[in-house]
Amino acid sequence: MFRSILIAAAFAAAPALAQTAPAPWQPVTLSVSAEGKVDRAPDVADMSAGVMTTAPTATEAMRLNATRMAAVIASLKRLGIADRDVQTSGINLQPQYRYAQNEEPKLIGYQANNMVNLRVRDLKAMGRSIDALVASGSNQINGPNFRLDEPEPALDAARAAAVSKARQRAELYAKAAGLRVKRILSISEGGASSPPYPMPMVRSAGLMKEQADTPVAAGEVSLTVSVNMVFELE
Repeated sequence: MFRSILIAAAFAAAPALAQTAPAPWQPVTLSVSAEGKVDRAPDVADMSAGVMTTAPTATEAMRLNATRMAAVIASLKRLGIADRDVQTSGINLQPQYRYAQNEEPKLIGYQANNMVNLRVRDLKAMGRSIDALVASGSNQINGPNFRLDEPEPALDAARAAAVSKARQRAELYAKAAGLRVKRILSISEGGASSPPYPMPMVRSAGLMKEQADTPVAAGEVSLTVSVNMVFELE
């Protein structure tokens, strides 16, 4: 009797096992990363200029610095650089000491610094502008860093190039695997960059000589965008 009950239970469970849903079909996907790059001639340059002065007292160091910095600011206006393109980046005053072995440090004066960040839009006049800054009293100049004032159109071109390159790579992988690209499942931007074109520090007033304008080459700036794309293959 007990054996008959077990057999009946087994037959009763069989239809339930037969109705179990099969595992869903998983599509074949391919993830591809690519970078698009475009080169453009820069139309603006960022740089910094300033004045460093030393004097026996803090008051004298700051007064001398202010006088010379005023002359530098005036030269920027004569160069046609707008007020919106000039911004003070730092004013510093520090004591200066003389150090000797087995002696206490001796205060010998003060050093004052005043720096401004500049945006130069007339790149053809860059060399002449640098010389004018030095002639007016600037003895600290850094830059220039070249870039595009409005980089988005160039970045959009880099984005299109990145997507096209990713699609070509997907087609290559699919063909090598005996498949073809069916559709794009997702697109995400990995990042965009527009690094400034590096230039060495411009020489200071102490190194200036009678000669032509300081040579400055703008070259080109490169803008890059990376994308990550997922394709479905069939």
